Amino acid sequence: MTILEDDLIQLRRAIHRHPELAGEERETAGLVAEQLRAAGLEVTTGVGGHGVLAVLDGSADGPAVVYRADMDAVDVRYNALSFPRSDRVFDEGFASRVPDVAHLCGHDLHTAIGVGVARTLAQDSAGVRGRLAFVFQPAEEPLQGARAMLKTGLVQKLAPRESYALHCAPFPAGTITVSPGYGLPGVDNIRIVLPGGDDASAAAIASEVEKINTVEVPQSVADYHARFRAVLDPEIAASLQESVSVTQWTERMPDGQRVTNIMLKVWPQERFPELRTRVERLAAQAGAHVEYPYSDPFPAMVNSVELSAAAGRYLGSALGPESVLWGRASWPHNCEDFALFLNEAPGAMFYLGVADADTGMNGAPHTLDFAADERAIAHGVRAMAGLLTHRLAAR
Repeated sequence: MTILEDDLIQLRRAIHRHPELAGEERETAGLVAEQLRAAGLEVTTGVGGHGVLAVLDGSADGPAVVYRADMDAVDVRYNALSFPRSDRVFDEGFASRVPDVAHLCGHDLHTAIGVGVARTLAQDSAGVRGRLAFVFQPAEEPLQGARAMLKTGLVQKLAPRESYALHCAPFPAGTITVSPGYGLPGVDNIRIVLPGGDDASAAAIASEVEKINTVEVPQSVADYHARFRAVLDPEIAASLQESVSVTQWTERMPDGQRVTNIMLKVWPQERFPELRTRVERLAAQAGAHVEYPYSDPFPAMVNSVELSAAAGRYLGSALGPESVLWGRASWPHNCEDFALFLNEAPGAMFYLGVADADTGMNGAPHTLDFAADERAIAHGVRAMAGLLTHRLAAR
């Protein structure tokens, strides 16, 4: 293990011990900024909350490319799939010290890898033909941090040509998955307001809305793994080209009205108008009206076909073809505000394998016993450092 690898594992563990919820990432951002300044990067903090933007200028003029990592943790009471916990403890000695808060989505690894990529390329900037912008983003879980950072205009001022990121996934450590043309669903939030607090009508609407759902929530970690692997299978993936995941809950307002809240995760996002019309018709039949708290749906994260495929070819040649897996469908259960960075500059998010079947590390984000093989950190750094320098050279 190199000094850098050990440093990054220790950084990951420090962040893992002290997880911070969306909008509260002050300590994590401080650790990141300290390491990036020490590496000689130009660092700006407080970007869109606790966001950190670090710029590395290479040895020659060229385009700018963005690399993004997210920093926030989750509230385990509301953001975990409640499968039975494993008896094994993989974070002994660096477990979360914050009640009900933990890094169950791997953002601690994402942050450590981002720092590692920046430090690696800063040590040898001769191969960097252009400018790299490292974005450490807060508040990804509520889909707020990307918008807040972009609202400052600091990223756009760099005029990036391409954007890249990675996310932990339940594939074997040592692998990385590319998904040309696919990604993660968009999300729409809808409120159906029933005058008079009619419980029967609320129940009827909920029943009809549930019929829109086309995917089932995984019932076990094994089920989670099987469904995630399905995106790799050409025949199975062909049947997953459209998906709608429905979450709904009903509440009574102080004035007695019943409100049914609906969250739709939709792929492809072109289906949003059709689904909104369908929900509006259901509401009208019950004498209710529909409200859209966020006006427009949050966009799907769609990876560039061209740039994802190019990345897959490069990674296969650099790391070995057995290291690269090809995703052929959207994973229907999660959303990503990296979508907004891709709307600014095309690129891709990759799935970084962090699972280790031999030890029982499941690598399944948002499960109560999420655990990751820390060897994946160095693999992610090698993959992304090589890809970013390759893309700058190609541009």
